[in-house]
Amino acid sequence: MTAVLEAPAADLPVRRQPSRWRSGLWVLPPLLLVVGFAVYPMARVLAESTVTDTGRGWSTWTEVLGSASFRNALWRTVQVALASTLGCLVLGTFLALVLAFVPFPGSKVVGRLIDTILSLPSFLVTLAFTFLYGTAGAVNALITRITGAEQGPLNFLNTPLGVIAAEITFFAPFVVRPLLAAFSQIPRDQLDVAASLGASPLLVLRQVVLPEAWPAMMAGGSLVLLLTLNEFGIVLFTGAKDVMTLPVLIYTHGIVTFDLPGAAVIATVQVALSLALYGGYRFLFARLMGGSRAAVDPTR
Repeated sequence: MTAVLEAPAADLPVRRQPSRWRSGLWVLPPLLLVVGFAVYPMARVLAESTVTDTGRGWSTWTEVLGSASFRNALWRTVQVALASTLGCLVLGTFLALVLAFVPFPGSKVVGRLIDTILSLPSFLVTLAFTFLYGTAGAVNALITRITGAEQGPLNFLNTPLGVIAAEITFFAPFVVRPLLAAFSQIPRDQLDVAASLGASPLLVLRQVVLPEAWPAMMAGGSLVLLLTLNEFGIVLFTGAKDVMTLPVLIYTHGIVTFDLPGAAVIATVQVALSLALYGGYRFLFARLMGGSRAAVDPTR
């Protein structure tokens, strides 16, 4: 028999557990930042909305919420946001499908250019639209030179259609990027098997690709809806007089007419609307996706 000698176990230092109060100290810095940069400004805005000529009260809320300008701005904001989101979903899905499944020379360059739009301020898109499609833009100038007409046919930038077109152009990459990530996760063998069984490209797209990518499409569309709901630069730079959204109405009350309580009321409604949409989006994602929502939810 062979005796096996075991080395004596070394005395390992006992790791002391940090006390509860020390662990709580790490929560204070982010908590103070949230309170200082989010909670406190919102509380001040809410407090400002109750200021009246005679002291404090809720008469400002009744006056603002009951005005026709607020109702029209709220309805216009919802219209522009929904139309822009729908347009971004259509355009973004088409671009993502082309970039992912239709190889062509320069596709990577096109993808990088689409990503570059995300780093640009939104008003640059409006300026580009003015230079291209304005009444004195390049497209109208070319058409008048060819046809000999006195003025070009394009005159839509100062209308709701111009605002929606500019927002679709700027926010479509927020749909393209999640969809490209989702398409890259689809096994190539799955597509090949579907095609070998005689499925047409449209059938493969409808039965295989889109069911796998719809959570990413939903995530991108929800993000675009929140962004377009609060967009201010594009609406302001188009100069569309008939497009009075809630952000523009806040600017008008707070800067133009210096009605700070009225602006605070509208800003509070804007924040509440955004938080409600975000909460509804997270609740819907939690119900539909379950534990796998973290893989496709860009807000986590």
